[in-house]
Amino acid sequence: MPAYRTIRVAVPEDPAAAQAEEEAQQARERFPDLMGLEPVFGLAQEREAGGWSLHGYFSNIYPQQARDSLGSHLRLLAQQAEQDGDEAAHAQLQHAADRLDRERVDEMTVCGIRYRVVRAEQIIRSGPEGPEPPRNSDPDPAEPGEAHHVPDPTKGFVIDPVLPTSPAQALLKTDLLRLTHLTGATPHAQRDAATARHHHPGAALLPTTYCLAEEENGRWRPRTRHATTPQDARDTLAYSLRVLDPVMKNLDETERAAYREAADRLDAQRPSHFHFTGRHMRIVRVERFIRIGPDGPEGPRPSDPDPDPPILVQDQQLRETGELPPDNENTEPDLPPDITARHKELFRLSIQEKERQEKLTQTRQQRQN
Repeated sequence: MPAYRTIRVAVPEDPAAAQAEEEAQQARERFPDLMGLEPVFGLAQEREAGGWSLHGYFSNIYPQQARDSLGSHLRLLAQQAEQDGDEAAHAQLQHAADRLDRERVDEMTVCGIRYRVVRAEQIIRSGPEGPEPPRNSDPDPAEPGEAHHVPDPTKGFVIDPVLPTSPAQALLKTDLLRLTHLTGATPHAQRDAATARHHHPGAALLPTTYCLAEEENGRWRPRTRHATTPQDARDTLAYSLRVLDPVMKNLDETERAAYREAADRLDAQRPSHFHFTGRHMRIVRVERFIRIGPDGPEGPRPSDPDPDPPILVQDQQLRETGELPPDNENTEPDLPPDITARHKELFRLSIQEKERQEKLTQTRQQRQN
């Protein structure tokens, strides 16, 4: 049987891994339902040693965003090749990057390396208590406000069906591969899903991510995407409470004070559930997996939303409709006064938040010394 159709299992010996196994088993009982979210897309490259390695930030909501990332990556390599005096590599890399500016290309081989835009499905566990929050064994090393320093675990992550997996991960893979019904999906999407199960019958789990969800009328709705750690999700909420919400919701000073107090409490308590001003938020675990077939990981499906054209095509369309001025016109649009005032207030609050974070960092460093 091909490796991509098998699941190799290895029992973990590390105590921390054993705790993670136990929590995973408990989660299957407490949160038995699997709820699908929209797919995400990222970039992978084939390895000489076998399998595929992922580039960072595997959370694009459209395939074109991953194609744009590939174009940027190839341009950086082209610059390096030019500095090294490798004219042939520079020409090949630059040509490939220029092509991505004009065409929707999901796979290309450049300088002997095969790149592919890859699709991942997202799943949330849920049960009578609602969606599953972070587990005690989930890594969460950063202090409040410092989560952006945590390395992206998907950068360099290897997709290889030969690699062993834990018993809990093997069960999760089995559960995910058995999913057959897509709630609310179009007939086109249902047909694509059936085709994917046939052509890509294997699966690789990605590192867990997190999102913020809010309870409204007994139902939970995702409010944010892609947090690398639970603290990353808290930091996103705290920034919104201190900077974005006061302006976008047009809060008065009393309401702003309540939101600042909520952000301070969020930093101090580091909870998974959070109540403030009548709202109920929860940090939710998001499992992600990539389907694998005989030729590697699955790419975008025809039914996946992909509204944005390549950058040069988009530029031409905007100029034809008059939404972009000609290149020889150096004009900036006149914004309404209320929009200008809002931009200035957002800038002021963002600077204020940056200064607050810098002071906290200095205080932590002094304590460590």
